[in-house]
Amino acid sequence: MGRVGRLDRAGARGVRPARRRTAEDVAVGAQVSQLLAPVAAGLPDGARVLAPDIEFTSNLFPWLVHADRGVTVEVVPAAKLAEAIDARTTLVTFSLVQSATGEIAPVDDIVAAARHHGSLVCVDATQAAGWLPTRAGSFDVLACSAYKWLAAPRGCAFCYLSPLLRDRLRPLYAGWYAGEDVHDSYYGPPLRLASSARRFDLSPAWFAYVGAAPALELLAEVGVEAIHHHNVTLANRFLAGLGLPGTDSAIVTVAAAGAEERLARAGVRAAVRAGRVRASFHLYTRVADVDRAVDALTSSGHPPTS
Repeated sequence: MGRVGRLDRAGARGVRPARRRTAEDVAVGAQVSQLLAPVAAGLPDGARVLAPDIEFTSNLFPWLVHADRGVTVEVVPAAKLAEAIDARTTLVTFSLVQSATGEIAPVDDIVAAARHHGSLVCVDATQAAGWLPTRAGSFDVLACSAYKWLAAPRGCAFCYLSPLLRDRLRPLYAGWYAGEDVHDSYYGPPLRLASSARRFDLSPAWFAYVGAAPALELLAEVGVEAIHHHNVTLANRFLAGLGLPGTDSAIVTVAAAGAEERLARAGVRAAVRAGRVRASFHLYTRVADVDRAVDALTSSGHPPTS
């Protein structure tokens, strides 16, 4: 299993086997950076990686640590990612939804450009999986931590690896849990790894996955489409209450002096990212919660700005 270069022409043009994606295509681990490490290690010397300039570092550091063998990471504004892909691009990597801004990536444009130039496509779905309808099979790699929108305990992460790619990667963290039969993989050689994406599995943090199972079952029962509608409706209501245009994202950011303190006094939790207040809306958020936040931010007579 050597390092990977470009996809063959079938992969480059998006012509892929008509095959249903299953659990056999998914590896489990603890965090996004750990799951991306084998992909980064599989890139050829001198590979060029393209990413947005505001990308979360779990999707940057795994590539940057290979600078000693000539792997370069070029960053461009997220909105210009698709047009920056060219014949030199080995892999393009980006978050489906940006952590700092809530911006939803122009997925179709990026994937089309990557396939045209034969580039691999990797996405971090941590801020998307659970509320944004997504087809993992559209990409070569899709990794996500589950403690965000999948409502699971921290220490759970998942990674879709396309069959076209995973057979050309080295399972760097191979252990007993990556065996074809995990209960026959406790002791001694020979190497007997799973034939599926499970050969990239990391032995789970058991208690975290005990909590993840009912969380995922609940989300599946409600349905991602319904969750998407609920979340986006509330997020747009929040922005409308502030006199700002909707973004159709479940994550929104606004600039407002003292906003974090004003929200805290009203009993509303929000985060500050890149100097802006970031609010997110999920199944457990109610209309009353949104209106309370709006009241807290507008009561001073100086409404936030986009």
